[in-house]
Amino acid sequence: MQRMDPLDEGPSVSGSARGTAWPDIEDFLRVRGADRMPHPGGTLLQHLRRVAHLLGEWGADPTVQVAGLCHAAYGTDGFAATLLDVTERPVLAQLIGERAEALVHLYASCDRQVVYPRLGSERPIRFRNRYTGQEHTPPEPDVRAFLEITAANELDVVMHHTDLAQRYGPSLHRLFARSYDLLSAAARDACEHHLGRYANGA
Repeated sequence: MQRMDPLDEGPSVSGSARGTAWPDIEDFLRVRGADRMPHPGGTLLQHLRRVAHLLGEWGADPTVQVAGLCHAAYGTDGFAATLLDVTERPVLAQLIGERAEALVHLYASCDRQVVYPRLGSERPIRFRNRYTGQEHTPPEPDVRAFLEITAANELDVVMHHTDLAQRYGPSLHRLFARSYDLLSAAARDACEHHLGRYANGA
């Protein structure tokens, strides 16, 4: 698998954003203020880069890595600040490609209170869009990408914020433990390494 390391130049993004280099995407995120938004471990941009780096270490497809780099562009159910409004989806799609942008939107629009409990109780998994209230069933590759990005995001947060790790560690361990069949082996190992201590709700 081709790895895009956010600490290096990285290859160009494929798809409709062909020719867009990784630094160009980071520059766009800076223009939108990601380097000025506080986030556990520094700034939002630093967090985004670390999430993408984790995905690269786990062997994720470059498109998923790019989606990880931009996963908070529209805000999320756990992070209200936005870099773009959802009405600007074509802007991000032009930059990173339609597939990567669709994964960013799937991640941003997820109603976690509804979807997370379903991860351990139903297949296929129905998603609820927190913007519209509508439900849909994404294809399994999208669900797998969603969970991989979710794991990278949450692990980076708990590694950089002790209080949040103590507060949410047990529930995150349960979330990923019941979703292990949808995570890569590397992501599963990382979840156990960082969250295994919370297995008993400690």
